[in-house]
Amino acid sequence: MEPITISIKNNVATISNNDAPYHRMTLEYMDALESALPGLGADNNVRALVFTASSDENFSVGMNLKQLGEGVEKKGSFDAVLDQRLRVLDMIENLGKPSIATLYGYCLGGGLELPLACHFRIAATQGAKIGLPEMDLGTVPAWGGSARLPRVVGGGVAMDMILRGRMIDGAEALRNGLVIETCPLASLKQRAQELGEELAQQPRLAVKGMLDTLVGFETKSLQQSIEDERAAVHLTRDTADAQEGIAAFLEKRAPKFNRDA
Repeated sequence: MEPITISIKNNVATISNNDAPYHRMTLEYMDALESALPGLGADNNVRALVFTASSDENFSVGMNLKQLGEGVEKKGSFDAVLDQRLRVLDMIENLGKPSIATLYGYCLGGGLELPLACHFRIAATQGAKIGLPEMDLGTVPAWGGSARLPRVVGGGVAMDMILRGRMIDGAEALRNGLVIETCPLASLKQRAQELGEELAQQPRLAVKGMLDTLVGFETKSLQQSIEDERAAVHLTRDTADAQEGIAAFLEKRAPKFNRDA
């Protein structure tokens, strides 16, 4: 079985991990993502991405630790294994297209670090076990978890989760801002598709401009963010979508964007 499957519906690409039931982020999974993401980024027919898993037991328990030695041998070093994973997560975050992760069952280690690189996260109302439990293994997060988690939930919550190896459920994830909403597991993937379709209907270049502005805002100066916003203004100013948006506003109707894409 292929490590991932990719399906595209209504301009939303759904990328599913096929390693049921635990959906480990294997060497093959990361290789497949690294190979597929540039093409999805270049495809104007794809305007949003959903990261999920093929079955309904778990999103992902993270890295397959049994493959670590094999990974070091194949990639040349331990750091090379980690570098690839950081590269893939950076690609997701900076692809210029909104990404959504579905959190259900176990979402541990890399199974939380990949969603942290996504722009939106939705959790199952019940049954989600979300955390960075590396302390329980005598080590620490290695795919940017300790860098991205405090930027999402704040330093205190991140410290509590990481130093205690504490798992949280969907309700707590919603309270601390880790996810934007929760819904029953039975409808979670459909809800992610709906959100993806909503985002895909937004003007493509405007979305890219705002992602370029907003991603990493925590480490930018105010002036840099304003300059990024100005670049987005110029990127979108004379586009067909901008003309359509103004026309729709004046004609008191809903706009129809991306007809030139």
